[in-house]
Amino acid sequence: MITLTDNDHQYPEATLTAMSDHSEQRSKTNDHVAPDELEEQAIRGLTVAYRRMRQEIGKVIIGQDEVVDQLLIAMFCKGHCLLVGVPGLAKTLLCSTIASILQLAFRRIQFTPDLMPSDITGTDVLQDDIETGRKAFQFIQGPLFTNVLLADEINRTPPKTQAALLEAMQERNVTVGSNTFRLPDPFFTLATQNPIEQEGTYPLPEAQLDRFMFNVTVQYPTAAEELRILKQTTGSEKPELVPVLTGKQIQALQEVVRKVPCAEYIFIYARDLVRATRPNESEAPPFVKELVSWGAGPRAGQYLILGARARALLEGRFHVTTDDIKYVAKPVLRHRIMTTFQADSQGVKPDDVIDRLLKFVPVELHEQARKRTGR
Repeated sequence: MITLTDNDHQYPEATLTAMSDHSEQRSKTNDHVAPDELEEQAIRGLTVAYRRMRQEIGKVIIGQDEVVDQLLIAMFCKGHCLLVGVPGLAKTLLCSTIASILQLAFRRIQFTPDLMPSDITGTDVLQDDIETGRKAFQFIQGPLFTNVLLADEINRTPPKTQAALLEAMQERNVTVGSNTFRLPDPFFTLATQNPIEQEGTYPLPEAQLDRFMFNVTVQYPTAAEELRILKQTTGSEKPELVPVLTGKQIQALQEVVRKVPCAEYIFIYARDLVRATRPNESEAPPFVKELVSWGAGPRAGQYLILGARARALLEGRFHVTTDDIKYVAKPVLRHRIMTTFQADSQGVKPDDVIDRLLKFVPVELHEQARKRTGR
């Protein structure tokens, strides 16, 4: 058993679970209360875990701080991530490192055009029963039965295989024939796409993209980071990773995240930000009507709130601010906004639209929300 330790406190699995249960009871009685002693321990426990995880990941991954933050936020929200970046940016290494420090099972699937659904979900195999002498079908689990799954180049496999993965992501079940099998908990999917090579690919439909909590853009390292990469990865020294959390601790912390109080105006701000992405809504600004053909759905608002709650806890706070909403706005919204042909011809990307929305919405809608709620 792993115990989280800071200078003054220890947080074993049982304590973290008790914190989660206690916080749930408090949230049923009052949505806007200051944290008591046990909840403050939960905040410290998650903050300690986050600090140690960043420290261990930093032994292997140089730079990519924002990417690491977004992956950890999604993990503590029980969400999945789509990573978009060119080859060679350590996406696979990052995923395997996270699995190692969390003592979770990790599997990688290289998606190809000939990959079948049964290749990832598993299949029934005819086996001989030694005791009875009869033959019987036995289900052999596929690579989906893991805790951390890396779906490499998900857009290279046909839609039916993509659908099998996305069903498992949403329902956390695998159905083979007439039988349904529960996936391990926690279950976290990281899918990758190469943005520069689209020949022979099967782009994910918007409805399937919506299943991912975050769309994380992986950028090239800076000059200083690239120099450190060259020095660290071409030597003989190999970093040793120290486990930080167990699966049960992660599940307990995931429940703590959902109990973070959120003021009414934060919900209104998230709602109005999402509604402002839809060109047919009255709240949408003129540039959205011109540049956006389809906006984000209600799931985007849910992920804005969950992501903001997780970020607040990771920073040691038991309350959500609009800055937390703004921080997760791009990874939540960029794959849920479809731009028009006019926007594409002008080189306007979804991130550009989100930047303009973040400047528009707080001034014209966020202040209205404050007035309506009196907060």
